[in-house]
Amino acid sequence: MKQFPVEQKSIWQRIVSRECIREGTVRLMKRLRQDHHRLYVYTTSYRSPAYVRRLFLSYGVRLDKVINKSLHDKMLGKTAGSISKYPPAFNIDVHIDDSPGVAIEGTRHQFNTIIVAERDNDWTATVLKQIASFQTL
Repeated sequence: MKQFPVEQKSIWQRIVSRECIREGTVRLMKRLRQDHHRLYVYTTSYRSPAYVRRLFLSYGVRLDKVINKSLHDKMLGKTAGSISKYPPAFNIDVHIDDSPGVAIEGTRHQFNTIIVAERDNDWTATVLKQIASFQTL
């Protein structure tokens, strides 16, 4: 189980979900939105897109799209089982994740990834710096 500080939850957020969001996520997503980035959540879970949207909306973050395992499988068809995530199928330019395995898939299938280390206390700055480096390419 991942160990990192999480966002504080209001009563409303506790009603919406028992899940916790990594501390800094809300601030980062709002900054990315302010910088005119589209915000997608790509999860390997079967949680419904409506549930994921409500979770983030409870923190004041509007998502442009939610991709769950069902949509991933539908879009990728027979190849869905051979790759956990494939952002190019959903027009995602940069995929942010905490799994080193996704970085390997990104290299293998040629998509941009930013991997957030569990112990990176300044992970939001790391993400913003790496996004800026992709934009200058």
